[in-house]
Amino acid sequence: MAYDRTLLSPDALQTFLAQHPAWKHEGGMIRRTYEAPSFLEGIAFVERVGKAAEAADHHPDIDIRWRKVTLALVTHDAGGLTARDTALAAEADRLFTEGASVR
Repeated sequence: MAYDRTLLSPDALQTFLAQHPAWKHEGGMIRRTYEAPSFLEGIAFVERVGKAAEAADHHPDIDIRWRKVTLALVTHDAGGLTARDTALAAEADRLFTEGASVR
C-alpha cells in the first residue's frame, strides 16, 4: 500500500505540539508517556492503541513500565515525521481519555 511520505513542515509540527502539549519532539520522533491508574489499565490502553495502529498500518514504538506507557512515533520509510504520526498520536490521546471515562 502506498502512503504519502511528505514530511511535516516545522510549522505543522509546532501546531500539533501546541494542540497536544504532552507530546514532545525528541530525537526526530514525537514521544509521550501516559500513566494509567493500574498496570492492567495500561495494558488495556496498549491494546486499544495496537488496534488503531493496525488499522492505520502505522505502528508506534511502545515501552511499558508498570503503569507508564510510552509511545514514540516516526515514519521510518519517510525518514522523519509525517501526518501519519500526528494522526496516530492524536488517536492515542483520544483512546487514553476514552479509557479513563469507562472506569
